[in-house]
Amino acid sequence: MNNNYRKLTLEETEALKSRMCTATDWSRIEVGEGFSPEHIMYTRFSGDIRIGAFRKEFELPGGMRKHSGLYHATLHNVTVGDDCCIENVKNYIANYEIGNGTFIENVDIILTDGVSSFGNGVEVSVLNETGGREVMIYDGLSAHQAYIMALYRHRPELAEKMRSIVSRYADSVSSPVGRIGSGVTIADAGYIKNVKIGDCCKIEGTSRLKNGSINSNAHAPVHVGVGVIGDDFIICSSSSVEDRSTISRCFIGQSCHIGHTYSASDSLFFSNCHGENGEACAIFAGPFTVTHHKSTLLIAGMFSFMNAGSGSNQSNHMYKLGPIHQGIMERGAKTASDSYLLWPAKVGAFSLVMGRHVAHQDTSDLPFSYLIEKQNTSYIFPGVNLRSVGTIRDARKWPKRDGRTDPDRLDCINYNLLSPYTIQKMMAGIRILEDLVKVSGETSDTYSYQSAKIKNSSLKKGLNYYRIAIDKFMGNSLIKRLENIPRGDIAAIRERMKPDTPTGEGRWVDISGLIAPKSEVDALLDDIESGALTDVREMNARFFRMHENYYTYEWTWVYGQFREYYGIDPENITVEQVVELALKWKDSVVSLDRMVYEDARKEFSLSAMTGFGADGDKSQQNLDFEEVRGGAFEANPFVQAIEEHIRVKSALGDEFISRMKR
Repeated sequence: MNNNYRKLTLEETEALKSRMCTATDWSRIEVGEGFSPEHIMYTRFSGDIRIGAFRKEFELPGGMRKHSGLYHATLHNVTVGDDCCIENVKNYIANYEIGNGTFIENVDIILTDGVSSFGNGVEVSVLNETGGREVMIYDGLSAHQAYIMALYRHRPELAEKMRSIVSRYADSVSSPVGRIGSGVTIADAGYIKNVKIGDCCKIEGTSRLKNGSINSNAHAPVHVGVGVIGDDFIICSSSSVEDRSTISRCFIGQSCHIGHTYSASDSLFFSNCHGENGEACAIFAGPFTVTHHKSTLLIAGMFSFMNAGSGSNQSNHMYKLGPIHQGIMERGAKTASDSYLLWPAKVGAFSLVMGRHVAHQDTSDLPFSYLIEKQNTSYIFPGVNLRSVGTIRDARKWPKRDGRTDPDRLDCINYNLLSPYTIQKMMAGIRILEDLVKVSGETSDTYSYQSAKIKNSSLKKGLNYYRIAIDKFMGNSLIKRLENIPRGDIAAIRERMKPDTPTGEGRWVDISGLIAPKSEVDALLDDIESGALTDVREMNARFFRMHENYYTYEWTWVYGQFREYYGIDPENITVEQVVELALKWKDSVVSLDRMVYEDARKEFSLSAMTGFGADGDKSQQNLDFEEVRGGAFEANPFVQAIEEHIRVKSALGDEFISRMKR
């Protein structure tokens, strides 16, 4: 933006008057270098005005060209950068700085009224509609900060310190003057009040935007589309809000999409969330929370890596003390069509919910399970999702669907299916299942757990699934750690196995996408609580350091589990024990891949071909199926990837075992 301004000359003032322009006080108008009144017509000026030069033309869709300038507009206390085009402002623009190369056309009103923080500091009542878990939103809010603000209310001093930190930031960005960045397009928009708009943003056909920030930039533009209504909001980089969607007291994180009349209130959406057609109320949507369907309601729940089936619903109100109940679906949990959960409830990581459940289950220590309703009874199938082709497909697609293009990423996202977080839950799950057998006997047909039933056969299979997954994870870490050991030199093996840091021991947590040792999270929170950390950027930097050191911390945890789980002293481990662990790893990898392979085969069964080959015989049905699905079962890319994975991992295991035996 031009920084060298001067007063209008008498000739320029007269030229503007001849072009039907008026001003309450011409002396309060300043112009930049290269200014010419040639491209200003029918414009009214009020208050302090600064105007840049108008040199460029805008090429619009369809080939239409418009020269930069001011046409049929009213400006009050406005700074207009170089090469802007502002045309047909029905009401006025007041108290704004407008960057270079911005195009504003056919708008009603754009104003900043009083001192505004532009959505920063707004309190969002997540999880509990009646309050008590409010999260103060601001431009740099990460999913991890919000998680702490919402869930760590057992540390009231910490909550108050975090509120103070965000309040200070909100005060630092508060101003009586709003900003519209450079390269912005605002066309056919209605009412825009107290909204900060970043560079390269496009606002087209929007109905109303009030008290918010749109943090667009050249690396990651934001689009706000037709009919959108937004009040008390923040929209982060590379996101879009479209098609008459409504957001009220919402934070829209990076690379999110809200569209097709989606309605959200008092909700937080973090990186790569996608909401269409349905409704959200008081939800905490961690990274990759996806809901597409018109009949789906997400309410008072915490989710991440979640896909909501059509007609999914939850209840947070039992007509007693109001909508005070909350639910948590841990990472990767998803719902089938027409599923229902009565909060409070907690669903374990990477689990699938089918049917209606009203008994307030907590399956957090039984991850990768199915929770299925049969004849008004909830049944748990432990660990069965470990062999699901859908689970593996999800794990592969999430990194590919990370649409963030902003170099300044707010959320730390760990995509690992198997991690200390999920493995510690499987270990707890094994203890739970074994205790059920001890209490009820090995011959019981069903076992009761958390107001649900577990069939005898499902319990035994669950124990097997969990043990296979643990062997796979532990072996992965061991083989990776020893990959540069040239031979079975036990002294070198023991030395290499020693952890690089004591950090990583004990319990691990998933704070909405970031998997980290609880000790590190607690250390950060202690620093906030004590006043040693008072800056929002430093807070985010600490989360990023945890994320960057994930594998270092993971090995520390794995090292401790050799003794706890296998009964092997890692300080005195033998070559034979290393080889035994590698063999367990190889068997587990191949076993799981074979299960996934057989699960994928179901998608190519005769029943899956139902509806193919219209009006034809069996051969035409097969041909139609193969044309649509991209070939026969063996030619499917995902199936081929499984076969390749088995081959590569088997070769890796054989090479490692051979090397250790030298």
